[in-house]
Amino acid sequence: MPPAEDAALLLAIVQRHLKALELSLESAFPEEDWGFTAQQAVEKILKAWIVLADARPPRRHDLTELAAMAGLSLDPALLDLQTFAVEARYEEGPFPLPAPREHLLREIEALMHTCQAAIKAAE
Repeated sequence: MPPAEDAALLLAIVQRHLKALELSLESAFPEEDWGFTAQQAVEKILKAWIVLADARPPRRHDLTELAAMAGLSLDPALLDLQTFAVEARYEEGPFPLPAPREHLLREIEALMHTCQAAIKAAE
């Protein structure tokens, strides 16, 4: 499968994550769960960028490492979602989100749209 197709498959999963994030913007929804889904979305977008460059993404979850491999500079709030990959899932919190949910969602959507445009250009 061409890299653009593989990258598009990853973004299809991101679409599902984004829908979950949109439906859980209310503060009653646990921050740890929202943050985990947000971290997963960012991770998959970065891996899509890596795949699009015809490279193999590592089986790791470190957003800083993945952003470097993708050659991208991310909003620091997105990088701060790293806490939700492991710590917030297995340790007692609280684990506050690094920015308001709406801001994080807008940043993730913008990152995804940029990746989608790059995929279309590569097809």
